[in-house]
Amino acid sequence: MTSANKRGPWQITEQSVRYENPWIRVDHHEVIAPTGKPGIYGTVHFKGTAVAILPLADNGDTWLVGQYRFPLQVYSWELPMGGCPRDEAPLDAAKRELREETGLLAEHYQSLGFFHVSNCITDEEARAFLATGLSEGETEFDDTEELEIRRLPFEEALAMTLDGRITDLVSVAAIQRARLLGLA
Repeated sequence: MTSANKRGPWQITEQSVRYENPWIRVDHHEVIAPTGKPGIYGTVHFKGTAVAILPLADNGDTWLVGQYRFPLQVYSWELPMGGCPRDEAPLDAAKRELREETGLLAEHYQSLGFFHVSNCITDEEARAFLATGLSEGETEFDDTEELEIRRLPFEEALAMTLDGRITDLVSVAAIQRARLLGLA
């Protein structure tokens, strides 16, 4: 057995691409599990990184973006966020997404962390940033986006992460981390 067909304690006996588009690739793996038993494993590879931005005004307000999420078939409130291609710096993508989705520009950015979103099935990575020193401008929604922008006190956004009105994991993690670190 070569290192090419080993992933930690898992042995891959066969691998094939089942689906691919510009954003993701779905792979099917025939495996020998760490227990020695044969099995299958499906994985979703993301071709970019997710970036989320927690904009925080001087008075403590923040902004959320509301949109219908096709995979879940629900309306979702979450932080401004989007995709970062592998050849773009995550901070540059965060600045772009904040401007596009809210019209906001920020003088200062601070990392709120790096996250693996659902590490049992996907390699999706996410980065979150705190944006301060805000000024308002015009939005530039993508042609597939129909967004609602809501400005609210940070305390309400935090409450939304605790009572289930915000379920997006990256939004929950970034908002709660900002509070735990004493940044908001």
